[in-house]
Amino acid sequence: MSPTIVLVHGAFASSFSFAPLQAELAALGHRSLAVDLPGHGFEATFTTAYQAPQDLERLATAPGSIAGVTLADNVARVIEVLERVREHGPVVLVGHSRGGLTITEVANTRPDLVDRLVYVSAWAPVELPVGGYYAEPEMASVDMAAIGAAMVGDPAALGLLRSNFRTADPQVLAGFKAVFLADGTDEELLAVLATFQPDENLDAGGEEHRARAETWGTVPRTYVRLDADASMPLALQDRLIREADALTPDNPYEVHTLHSSHLLWLVRPQPAARLLAEIADRTARR
Repeated sequence: MSPTIVLVHGAFASSFSFAPLQAELAALGHRSLAVDLPGHGFEATFTTAYQAPQDLERLATAPGSIAGVTLADNVARVIEVLERVREHGPVVLVGHSRGGLTITEVANTRPDLVDRLVYVSAWAPVELPVGGYYAEPEMASVDMAAIGAAMVGDPAALGLLRSNFRTADPQVLAGFKAVFLADGTDEELLAVLATFQPDENLDAGGEEHRARAETWGTVPRTYVRLDADASMPLALQDRLIREADALTPDNPYEVHTLHSSHLLWLVRPQPAARLLAEIADRTARR
């Protein structure tokens, strides 16, 4: 039976991010399913304050449906999907960026539902919780000011993170481009930002959500390095690979590299689709 490639998005994104990739996978004969984590996709909150003309003062205090959503909620959503998909054959579970936290905890909890994990420049914390890595040398080159330049409101008061991706501020847009899509065009950046939602949950996990050798470590896994990623530097990606391989030396990562920024692989998805198709084909033969 052919595997289903299940795709888990990153922060402020949704299943919509994967539409071009899914089209390429379908053209290669592969079945895929993109998950919307709780509070994402059509569950997201888009207020009239976010429309044009924008009302940033009102946007800063408007409630959002993702407030209170936790990593456990994300994991439960993916497990629910996998329990249904598993009836149709093997599962290749793919996480991008912050989506790596969710797929790691899924494999910590229900390794029986996953035939292969695939991380695409994604978080797979082993030695530290995610917050701890931000203080490490591998993250020193990340322009956190550029990432936070469009933040709106008080996260503590809102119970969520909110970013104004519909800003027209040229400096903010230039910062986004440098961090997320330096190898793309200005038009591609605006197209990507148009698919983003303003809100993200606050729960990035803790010590208890690091990869566990006895469960997560039993699942075959692949890490796809993005060699031009300025938001999750290659040095950090390589550190996560090293730590995981040290945790389970008998089950190391299969490592591949795509020439891409954090988002170009989704905007121009043919190379990624070919790689995921190859991974799925090999999973089917196991």
